[in-house]
Amino acid sequence: MSEYLPGLEGVPATQSNISDLDGNLGILTYRGYPIEELALNSTFEETTLLLLDGRLPTADELAAFEKHLRASRVVKYNVRDIMKSLPATGHPMEMLQTAVASLGMFYPGDECLTGGMQCQDLNYVHNMSVKIIARMATIVANWEHVRNGYDPIPPRKDLNYAENLLYMFSGEDPDPLLARIMDACLILHAEHTINASTFAALVAGSTLASPFLVVAAAVGTLAGPLHGGANQRVVEMLKEIGRPENVRPWLEEQLAKKAKIWGMGHREYKVKDPRATILQKMMRELMEQRGGNMGPLFETALALEEACEEKLAPKGVYANVDFYSGILYLEMGIPPDQFTSIFAVARSAGWLAHWREQLGDNRIFRPTQVYSGESKRSYVPISERHAK
Repeated sequence: MSEYLPGLEGVPATQSNISDLDGNLGILTYRGYPIEELALNSTFEETTLLLLDGRLPTADELAAFEKHLRASRVVKYNVRDIMKSLPATGHPMEMLQTAVASLGMFYPGDECLTGGMQCQDLNYVHNMSVKIIARMATIVANWEHVRNGYDPIPPRKDLNYAENLLYMFSGEDPDPLLARIMDACLILHAEHTINASTFAALVAGSTLASPFLVVAAAVGTLAGPLHGGANQRVVEMLKEIGRPENVRPWLEEQLAKKAKIWGMGHREYKVKDPRATILQKMMRELMEQRGGNMGPLFETALALEEACEEKLAPKGVYANVDFYSGILYLEMGIPPDQFTSIFAVARSAGWLAHWREQLGDNRIFRPTQVYSGESKRSYVPISERHAK
């Protein structure tokens, strides 16, 4: 293929059996299972094992996996010391990329990737995946305390993944409904075919880089506002709007300026993102539990989505997963600049599933280009060059 397609839009980069989506119908499946069924019935741990192994686990397999994850949550003090030496004003995603990349120095074991041959040792791949997924949440929660001058809250082995994540942020037993919502958020963000960060993971993995560096590459890619950083921008946007009555004049002004409406539109979906639909239902459930007392941000979000449906739906632009996830995270007491870090915690499951798949039939990525520069020309000595 010699045609240049900006952003590689529509160009298959790999062959995968991990997830699939139909953007016209708004269908997303993990290993064939609809995301709605997984969010309702599964857990992040079970969904992670499904992504990694390709099938739903038995009760014994899931119990062993959960035990392995819980035993792997603690990070070495050296990693915490690195975090303490970073500027407290740094963005959590910059910290996360740094800390994840450093893990390989303290948890070595990349022998399987040496010698130029892809790794076929599934025990190695599984163990490395568990180490990273378990410690992602610990690192993110630790940073919230370290950057504020406090010692981190150690993880607990008696809590599931979502419960423990919320506990490490607050030091308190999490509200059961909020923990269930967090569990669903992790499931919804765990995988989404070949997006930008997953592609970065594939490229890094194809070089036989260590899994820590593979995930670090993906974290750096996810940090951009056009990818994972959008959920933080949504909350900032809603705060700028202020109240529901300000929505329509604000939207008219933004559309007149052709400015971006954060949380609206998705390259793949021509209908509403199915993940946004699930999160919206959860937001309403939380609102009902609290007697309708949710504050202006949620009401503003509902009003903005309604206004955007009138103006943008005819163009195939609807709410995406970022539109509601940030509001939910706020209700859990998570600061806005940590939203993308939570996204990364969840997506580590998908990244590592793709890493495993890439190793199974590896070939280093080396795309071509359409050259648009000068034709061949002769070097001119500096004494003979003249300003134009």
